[in-house]
Amino acid sequence: MATPRTPAQGSDEPSGTGDVLPDGELTEGELPEGEPPVGELPESELPNGEPPGGESVLADPGQRLLARIVDTLVVGLPVIIVVKEFVSGHDLDVVAPPALAGCMFLYEAVQLALWGQTLGKRFAGIQVVPDLSGPEGAATDEEGADAAETSAGAPQGGYGRPSVPRAVLRAAVYSVPIALRPVHILGLLASLFWVANAGFIYEGPQRRAVHDRLAGTLVVKRRTP
Repeated sequence: MATPRTPAQGSDEPSGTGDVLPDGELTEGELPEGEPPVGELPESELPNGEPPGGESVLADPGQRLLARIVDTLVVGLPVIIVVKEFVSGHDLDVVAPPALAGCMFLYEAVQLALWGQTLGKRFAGIQVVPDLSGPEGAATDEEGADAAETSAGAPQGGYGRPSVPRAVLRAAVYSVPIALRPVHILGLLASLFWVANAGFIYEGPQRRAVHDRLAGTLVVKRRTP
């Protein structure tokens, strides 16, 4: 009686692929048909930047509003208290907005450049990161290095914090309209800008306000380490 040949004895059948164990299990190293190897599709390449399960990594509008309220209180209350000690009446309306704008600019630009978060954004659990998808989104060496340094707590699909130019531009776009409030026409335009700025968050899948679009940034949920 002829002895059946095994792959090791010279069979033309390929070894290790498509073989089924007696109990019906796949051989070691083989995956079910149509299923890519684990890790082949990184989170950053998923549709709309969403991880498995469909939960978006982008910050919710409510989180952004909460962060902005906290930051305004943190900066605005001390500024108003100090300004009131030196001026009053109509002069208060003229001096307070530029003083608030200057302090808000420094407060936001410095913290975003250092950590990608203000106190309000930390409280709301969100972070500003560079948007690398657009023409203005090429990562700088600083941003690339920061990605490795903050990998334990970095947001999903992005670098840990924006570069200094991004942080400065983003803070300036939001703060400058505050300083223009005492000028009647410019103050009206500033109010219209803030309405449009908030509305742009709902335009497009990336939830980018005007200052995000100009600075090339995104606001995302902070990943829990």
